[in-house]
Amino acid sequence: MSEPNKAHFNMVNQQLRPNEVADAKVLAAISDIPREKFLDASLKGLAYADVQLPIGCGQTMLSPMVEGRILQALALQPDETVLEIGTGSGYFTALLARLAARVITVEYFDELAQQAQDRLSHLALHNVEFQVGDAAKYWSLPERVDAIVMTAAMVLIPDDYLNQLKVGGRMVAVVGKAPAMSVQLIRRVGEREWQTTSLFETVIPAMIHAEPKAEFEF
Repeated sequence: MSEPNKAHFNMVNQQLRPNEVADAKVLAAISDIPREKFLDASLKGLAYADVQLPIGCGQTMLSPMVEGRILQALALQPDETVLEIGTGSGYFTALLARLAARVITVEYFDELAQQAQDRLSHLALHNVEFQVGDAAKYWSLPERVDAIVMTAAMVLIPDDYLNQLKVGGRMVAVVGKAPAMSVQLIRRVGEREWQTTSLFETVIPAMIHAEPKAEFEF
């Protein structure tokens, strides 16, 4: 087994499986997608370490543990459509594409969106629609979706996103300000009713134009 393949195998079986990532479909997707192909050559040796890694434009790739637990919480079905806010390297997008029927992904930086599109094309993942723009507060969709995932933190989730979920749909987002952020699962259980469950704590970078406001001390 080559070093990258061994590191990939160890990430799945020694990091994810023992730490509450047990969904077979999620583990299969993570096992199938080579994480090192979404990083600069200088970082490939760290591709399977449980750390956040830089991807350019001042942005980072989430750690494997956070990605795995978010995917498990989303519980995507093969006939569903998911909206991803924050394409980044395209790695998490690729995982979504393996689990859902259709992915709509939005990236602030055109450079990152183009890189991600090329990477997914090389992996023959063609069920992804790439869009570019500022989605900090809202992103227009022609119809409601089954799931939404935010790959950067927000202090509060805009109501417009909650309203874009189908009844029965769910959103996973990291909410709060460092050092106190929580990963939240929000389910739309009725036309005007949502239920929120806090899953675990983490700290990730804030979404562009959704950063916490500076607090002044006098």
